[in-house]
Amino acid sequence: MSADANAGYWSGPWPGEDGGPRRLGVPADSSPAPQIRAGIPVDVVSRTDPLVTMVVTRDPGEVFLLRNGMGPDVTCSVERIDPDTLVTVADSGPLAGGRMWPGGIAAHANGSLYVVFGRHAHRLAPDLTVLASGELPRDRPYNSFVILPDGTLVTKDFAGSLPGAPVAPDEREPCELLALEPDGLTIVDRLALPEPSIARISSDGAHVYVVGDTSLLRVGWDGRFVPDPGFRARYLTEEGQSYGWDCVLALGAAWFLDNGDGSTNFDGSFRGKGISTSPLQLIRVDLADGSVSSAAVCEAEGGLITNPPVVDEERRIAVGYDSGNGVMAAFDIDDEGGLTPRWRRDHDHASHLLLLPRSGALVTGDHDRDRMVEQVVVVDIATGTELVRADTEGPLQSAVFPALGWDATVYWCSLSTVSRLRFG
Repeated sequence: MSADANAGYWSGPWPGEDGGPRRLGVPADSSPAPQIRAGIPVDVVSRTDPLVTMVVTRDPGEVFLLRNGMGPDVTCSVERIDPDTLVTVADSGPLAGGRMWPGGIAAHANGSLYVVFGRHAHRLAPDLTVLASGELPRDRPYNSFVILPDGTLVTKDFAGSLPGAPVAPDEREPCELLALEPDGLTIVDRLALPEPSIARISSDGAHVYVVGDTSLLRVGWDGRFVPDPGFRARYLTEEGQSYGWDCVLALGAAWFLDNGDGSTNFDGSFRGKGISTSPLQLIRVDLADGSVSSAAVCEAEGGLITNPPVVDEERRIAVGYDSGNGVMAAFDIDDEGGLTPRWRRDHDHASHLLLLPRSGALVTGDHDRDRMVEQVVVVDIATGTELVRADTEGPLQSAVFPALGWDATVYWCSLSTVSRLRFG
């Protein structure tokens, strides 16, 4: 895997979603991470404001929050918030958007912040003044972006169902990759993909990976997109199986979860909302030869996810989950990429994951549907043992992004709420 995958990002603890474009869910720099042990005290501060998608952290004390409005055609905004109290320090004001689907924000190596939301991209200064904006060509939401090592932004339109606007599988349209230069957000290249995609894209060095609705696709970059028609790894092979979401690039493979259909049935949680009849799988695609293998996370029907797994490269452990059935499961990864069950627990998790690799602490959500409250639960990735559990004030199960700050701090977003958790 590329050593410079994060070269296009600012050198902060969490400059983009999932910590970087490989979506490892680990700190992006050497900032001290919380040393979470069983029973450690945790202080929680929460703020409720719709709709909260994600936080990125840049220089010490710089915490940027991405929010958007509600409705079929909405704007977004970026706030700089106090890292402790979460009070707004600065606000970009409304930024042009489009059809509503969670977008993305990242801190670029050039010092600017970039936002992709709806059919617009924006470049902001650290004080949140707008430096450039651009309208993207398709009247669909563009679900976030990655920054390549040369600073180019790559984004893709979203081919799935939107709230109140279902799209049948046979009605999905193929997607298109766009490359944007970082100064003025001019489109420098476009590439039509051979199939639709619901997932967010991932990248490693000069390669962009797209989980289509039937196959994993790979596209090279050398100042222009370079299609790789020899690499098209079909993973949709079983009756009752549905499409995969975002992929993690680790240990020479792409890892993702399938059975994404049913996400628009969300009613505050995903429990019981899946419609796939095939068991939900953790899928591995070998990046050398495109071979596909998998292991069942949960054998029950009705599996559902909207986000990626996590892969601990040092311990060679992968963790997947089934939000429709409330199951989380870990697997050992052998030298050939084979998967052996390690532990399993009842756990109502749905969001992206955050891994502290030095200690093996895995930060997860566990939605209490009876009380309608999202809890943050830290488990030991080696054993599945629960270390810490804390309520947030968020009533909704998180389907979005956590982030790492400083001083043993984690930020948890759950659409309705952003929370600051300080351990110790």
